[in-house]
Amino acid sequence: MYAKKPMQLLFMVIIIILVAFFYNLAVPAESSMGPQTGGFEDTMINFPGPVASRHGHAEHDQQPMPQKARVAAFVPGSPNPRGNYSRIMVIPRMQEDDIAWISKELPGLDVSIYVADDPKASLHPPKNKGHEVMIYLTYLIDNYDRLPDVVLFMHSHRWTHHNNGFLGYDASQMIRALSGPHVMRAGYVNMRCHWNPGCPEWLRPSGIEDSLGKQEERVLAQCWRELFPFDPLPSFLAQPCCAQFALSKARILSLPRSQYIFYRDWIMRTPLSDYISGRIWEYSWQYLFTHNAAHCPAEHVCYCDAFGVCFGGKVPYSQYVELLGSKTKIGEELNLLDGNRRADQAPNNSTSDLTQIETETRLRVQLTQVEAELKARKQEALQRGADPQRRAEECGRPWREGDGF
Repeated sequence: MYAKKPMQLLFMVIIIILVAFFYNLAVPAESSMGPQTGGFEDTMINFPGPVASRHGHAEHDQQPMPQKARVAAFVPGSPNPRGNYSRIMVIPRMQEDDIAWISKELPGLDVSIYVADDPKASLHPPKNKGHEVMIYLTYLIDNYDRLPDVVLFMHSHRWTHHNNGFLGYDASQMIRALSGPHVMRAGYVNMRCHWNPGCPEWLRPSGIEDSLGKQEERVLAQCWRELFPFDPLPSFLAQPCCAQFALSKARILSLPRSQYIFYRDWIMRTPLSDYISGRIWEYSWQYLFTHNAAHCPAEHVCYCDAFGVCFGGKVPYSQYVELLGSKTKIGEELNLLDGNRRADQAPNNSTSDLTQIETETRLRVQLTQVEAELKARKQEALQRGADPQRRAEECGRPWREGDGF
């Protein structure tokens, strides 16, 4: 009877050891868990391991993003009294992109050109994913300790539909016209002034319908929890498209370098496609650098304060836009008349031909008048924008003698 007790004790010990063993397998250690969403002040987001930088070595100083650092103290900056600002333009490109316009149109401008699809290039991202996001973040990480006053993040194409129409859709005009003092004051400046697409409300986390234009809406809520785990999910995100912006050095440094590493690691590890992961960030930059879900400055204020094209207020700006619409409509009518004439194979009817000629003549006169009016108003806007005091008054900000732009 007593001989059975040691065997029973041994059996119980074995059972306890097995239970403990399988329990440890089922429950991962706290240090190996993914992003935490608890509310404690010392909560950290841990990374599975180091990620290779563009130089091919691991980021040994990579740190988790602390909860305390998730929100920067965004305050207006101060323009340099000397009025000169060091600046650099960061360009993501593919090998086939033609970037000859940069050296031709912007001589003397410092440029960092990252080749997304050439791992042997002197500047390249650790992975070709996320469109321009990977390259923008890589620049911030690699140059965090040697930033100029102003950093412009632009695409490689000179002319494109998402550049500012009133500056010829020309990236070189936009870059030359960009006000350094404005960037210093604002900290973050979207290089596009026109609201459509992107404003006043664009991405909604509740989007459940498939949309070719907003495929990223279906995953926005989950992405937000991963990117900004300590911040409430906004009802919508909005800013003018299309991921071209300028930052002041102070605004970049308001966030720790480890936070940029955290976001780049997310791009590299997320199962989302290159397209979707990039689109998520296209409407998240404004939140990162202003902590506002929507960043939609009035179009006339954007043109005036950022680029020195000051129409005199919202009403004159709207009138200019209406004139542009009239020009477009007249052009469409002329194209229609021309198409009808080319397609008409019937014998000529003198009365019909005369009416069409009269209509075309009238439209061309109107087009000439509208183009002249547009040119005059644009010239006046540029002259008005060349006066720093008038620029400040139109934008509703205080101005003192010597403030500059």
